[in-house]
Amino acid sequence: MSERSERRTSPAGLSLNQITTRNWSLPEAVQGCVDAGIQAIGLWRDKVAETGIDRAAKVVREAGLTVSSLCRGGFLTASVPEARRAALADNLRAIEEAAALGTDTLVMVVGGLPEGSHDLNGARTRVAEMLAELAPRAGDFGVRLAIEPLHPMFCADRAVVSTLGQALDLAEQFPAEQVGVVVDSYHVWWDPQLAGQIARAGNRIAAYQVCDWTLPLPSDALLGRGHVGDGHIDFRTMTDLVTAAGYTGWIEVEIFNQQIWDTPGEQTLATMIERHLSHVIGS
Repeated sequence: MSERSERRTSPAGLSLNQITTRNWSLPEAVQGCVDAGIQAIGLWRDKVAETGIDRAAKVVREAGLTVSSLCRGGFLTASVPEARRAALADNLRAIEEAAALGTDTLVMVVGGLPEGSHDLNGARTRVAEMLAELAPRAGDFGVRLAIEPLHPMFCADRAVVSTLGQALDLAEQFPAEQVGVVVDSYHVWWDPQLAGQIARAGNRIAAYQVCDWTLPLPSDALLGRGHVGDGHIDFRTMTDLVTAAGYTGWIEVEIFNQQIWDTPGEQTLATMIERHLSHVIGS
């Protein structure tokens, strides 16, 4: 069996995105991964800050885990100069944090419309302008900015980039080692152009994140994600598309769901592994 095949048929190909076990501290999440045999973790900046960047890096390193990504940078759409400067500074810090943690992937949620604004095109233009400032700096640190398109229902408040095609239009303005894209099942599964855009993405796929689209949507739509297999997404087909495009990286499970957050973390990880094997990489 090839190394790639072995990785795709064992929990070794699986990464825990830290938000999935939100109630765990960073050391608890790391230990949970070790106990479950999960070999990678996607970290969140707030949890890293709670622990301290030096200690966080040490905890992960001593556990033998790979940091698959850091969430998140972005929010690049501000129109007021002071706010733009603050966003630039925060993203430069995020790039340095990613490098210090040993990951080459900084997930970028680009931001929604500024308060009171209806200028969608202007917001998208400002994203491109900010990326132009950040991309070379990311390259200096060996970090790739990974643009994550979000489902259109988040366009106003979280991401004016809604499709993988839009994300690629931005990413392709920069070297592939500086700017890539995230394929997140929850946000892109509905797109009728998805297969073609994943093929187009090729080596720009910096991260592949999975969770399911479940109904009914909760009052807070952000928390409407479910475990793989609980909803409507065809994960085997999507995984085949991502793999055919050349992606060989980690598959992060990223779930925002209050009920899952309230579930003991060990149980959540056990479900993740079972669903990964049966729904994402199963034959």
